Amino acid sequence: MQAARLHEYTHEMSEALRIEEIDRPSATGNEVVVEVEGAGWCQTDNHVIEGMWEQYVPQELPMTLGHENAGTVVETGDAVSVVEEGERVICHPVMTCGTCRPCRLGEDMYCENVAFPGLTHDGGFAEYLLTNERAVIPLPGEVDPATIAPHADAGITAYHAAKKASKELNPGDVAVVIGVGGLGHIGVQCLDALTAADIVALDLKESARDLASDLGARYTLNPAEADVESEIDAISNGAGAQQIIDFVGRDETTALGPKIASPGGDHHVVGYGGHVHEPAQAFVNGEFAYRGTLVGKYTELQELVALVDRGDVDLHTSQYGLDDVNSVAEKLEHGEIDGRAVIVP
Repeated sequence: MQAARLHEYTHEMSEALRIEEIDRPSATGNEVVVEVEGAGWCQTDNHVIEGMWEQYVPQELPMTLGHENAGTVVETGDAVSVVEEGERVICHPVMTCGTCRPCRLGEDMYCENVAFPGLTHDGGFAEYLLTNERAVIPLPGEVDPATIAPHADAGITAYHAAKKASKELNPGDVAVVIGVGGLGHIGVQCLDALTAADIVALDLKESARDLASDLGARYTLNPAEADVESEIDAISNGAGAQQIIDFVGRDETTALGPKIASPGGDHHVVGYGGHVHEPAQAFVNGEFAYRGTLVGKYTELQELVALVDRGDVDLHTSQYGLDDVNSVAEKLEHGEIDGRAVIVP
């Protein structure tokens, strides 16, 4: 089968991955082989290419990237009972053991024996993907695997953050979404579906702000032109933003938190690459908190699929062939992709 493989870390996206012929995986035990019909491209893929994840997870190169995967089951191990050959599925991004304490608590991403296709093992920028039955979720109705694939990571990451934020939001509260890109445009919709808060979307691009308005944001701001602190103060009648979801995660966006948050407010950091530089008093005053977001649970992906099936969450995608992987990496690096790019092997 053909696969897009990373051989060495680089910042040169135009030559990042090589298309190669490798053996098709086979399934044993609780494993499942999926014929990939869609694999979302994520900013994390660019970070993997750059070597940013090497210090956090074990990586053996060469490795096939791609962790937002959906397609059709073509082979199952003899212990699999959740799905059968021919079923269309979306894949939770990690393969978990189900027996360690985090798994028993339902915290999939903290599994002590986790395998992460596209980060620690071969992923879905290929014709076939090896995963296990604890990762696959059958798709309802006429949902297209190529269309829904990015929800496997981008979707549940945004949903996970929005769900945490929604628990602290009452009708009329202000929720700020920073960055309306591949994750942010999903986050706006999830907040709109889960809460009655007034959503304020921040983005430098006019097209992204227009998209946010279409998807449920009541207000949009260009942070390069607007005084964000004053605008949020006016919108919230001086109360500030109860919840902030930061899909950018750069120094300039994380710095907004203490300036615009209400007392007891949270700044959810989803995007990454920057830092948090704040004096300790910024956390003490008003009990402000930064909260990290690491993907989402298997059950949350089920919930998100239900929202998609109901039409409450729509995914804006553009599709590319396997041979276009490096072009996609370059486009994303330069901010030239609205919504989400999907590789269709």
